[in-house]
Amino acid sequence: MMADLMFRKQDYEQAVFHIQQLLERRPDNYPTLSRLIDLLRRAGKLEEVPRFLEMVEKHSSRARLEPGFNYCKGIYLWYTGEPNDGLRHFNKARKDNEWGQNAVYNMIEICLNPDNDTMGGEVFENLDGDIGNSTEKQESEQLAVRTAEKLLKELKPQTIDGHVQLRIMENYCLMATKQKANVEKALNAFTEIANNEKDHIPALLGMATAYMILKQTPKARNQLKRIAKMNWNAIDADEFEKSWLLLADIYIQSGKYDMAGELLKRCLRHNKSSCKAYEYMGYIMEKEQAFRDAALNYEMAWKYGNQTNPTIGYKLAFNYLKAKRYVDAIDICHKVLEAHPNYPKMRREILDKARAAIRS
Repeated sequence: MMADLMFRKQDYEQAVFHIQQLLERRPDNYPTLSRLIDLLRRAGKLEEVPRFLEMVEKHSSRARLEPGFNYCKGIYLWYTGEPNDGLRHFNKARKDNEWGQNAVYNMIEICLNPDNDTMGGEVFENLDGDIGNSTEKQESEQLAVRTAEKLLKELKPQTIDGHVQLRIMENYCLMATKQKANVEKALNAFTEIANNEKDHIPALLGMATAYMILKQTPKARNQLKRIAKMNWNAIDADEFEKSWLLLADIYIQSGKYDMAGELLKRCLRHNKSSCKAYEYMGYIMEKEQAFRDAALNYEMAWKYGNQTNPTIGYKLAFNYLKAKRYVDAIDICHKVLEAHPNYPKMRREILDKARAAIRS
C-alpha cells in the first residue's frame, strides 16, 4: 500500500493524501481511519480529524454504535488531551472481537498515565511538586492502577508477540505503584525480556523507566543511549519517542541543553504533535531567559494539547508576561481559570501582574 511506504519514509503528508482518497470512497473503513488519525497526529494536523469522523456519521446512521467508530474517536480524543472522553469511547469498543484488545491496551495506558507525562522523568516533577504530591492525586493514581490491573485480566493474546506485550503492560502496572519492591520486580522482568529478545525497544524503555524511579540515573541513561542509536521503525514509534523524551529529560537535569535539544528535534520530526517535546523546548528556552522563544514553544504545546493542560497554560502565560505580551498572558489566564478556578498562583503571579503592567 502506497501510504505504508510513505509512512516508513516519514513522508506523512503524502501518506495522508493516499489514505484520504481511500476514505472518501468508503468513510466507514475503520482500520484505514485509525491509520489516518495516527498519520495526521504525526503530520501535526489533528484538527483535520473531526471532518472524517463527521463524514462517517453522515455515511452511516449506526456509526456511533459501531466499535470501530468508537475506537477511532477514542484515539482522537486521547491524542488531543481528553483522556476521560477517550476512555468512554474505548469502553464502547472493548468487548468487540476486532477492536477490543487494542481498546483495552489504550485504556490501561490512559489509567497509568492520563496526562501523558514522561514516566521516570524528573524535570517537571520537581516543578509541579506542590500540585503533584497532594493526597487526593495519590489516591486517584492508586485507584487508576487498580482499574488497570482489572483491565489486564481482559487481555487474551493469541501470538507470542502478544504475550510479550501483555507482560510488558503487567510490569508497567507494577511500576505505577511506585513501591520499591514492585519496581525492582518489574525491572527484573524487563531485563529478562531484553535478554531474550534482541533490541526489544519496549523492554529497554521499561528498564530505563524502572532505573529512573529507583534513582539509578546512569543505568537508565545507558539503556536510553542504546535506543537512541537504533534505527527508527513504525511499530515502536511511540516507544522511540518516549525514550528520546526521557533521555532529553536526563540531559536537561544535568544542564546539557544542546544534547537535549537534538533529541527533541528528532521527536518533532517523527511526531509534529508531540506536546511534551514542545514543553521541554519551552523549558530550555525559559532557563536560557529567551522568553519569546519559550512562549513560541509553549504555544505549540498548548495548541497540540487542545488547550486543556493547565500546567502548560500557566507556563505559556508566565512566558508571555516575561516577554511583555500582557494581553496574551491575560487571555491564557482566563482560559485556564475558567476550567480550573483554583489553579495555584495563576491569579496572583500572572493575571494581577499583567493587569498592573498594562495600567502602568
